[in-house]
Amino acid sequence: MRHFTPEEANAALAEVRPLVERLVAKRREHVAALARQEELERAVRGNGGGIPPALLASVAAEVEELSRALAALVDEISAHGAQVKDLDQGLIDFPALRRGETVLLCWRLGEDEIRYWHRVEDGFAGRRPLPLDD
Repeated sequence: MRHFTPEEANAALAEVRPLVERLVAKRREHVAALARQEELERAVRGNGGGIPPALLASVAAEVEELSRALAALVDEISAHGAQVKDLDQGLIDFPALRRGETVLLCWRLGEDEIRYWHRVEDGFAGRRPLPLDD
């Protein structure tokens, strides 16, 4: 596992930020497609609702395609050393070292730069302002 300094993580945002923007947008599409699929399936479970099987198959294929696209984006972000924590918010962490312990530099889409860190077990709720040596 690569460990980043805050400066290295902020520099990595130049490449990671556009990927996270695409991830959040693709996740919105995915949620909408899942809702359409559930609505169609609910109608079919009810009485069939005159839903053409091809329509249900098309929506299911869209959900699957979007799932693959999300997985590919997560893999691409991970290849830069970042960890995706929340697809909806665009929340990612970069591993860092603090006094020999792995901690996470925390960034969320919409923030200008990485300004927070937290211990692995604390998660987003335990965010603390940088610098790491407090």
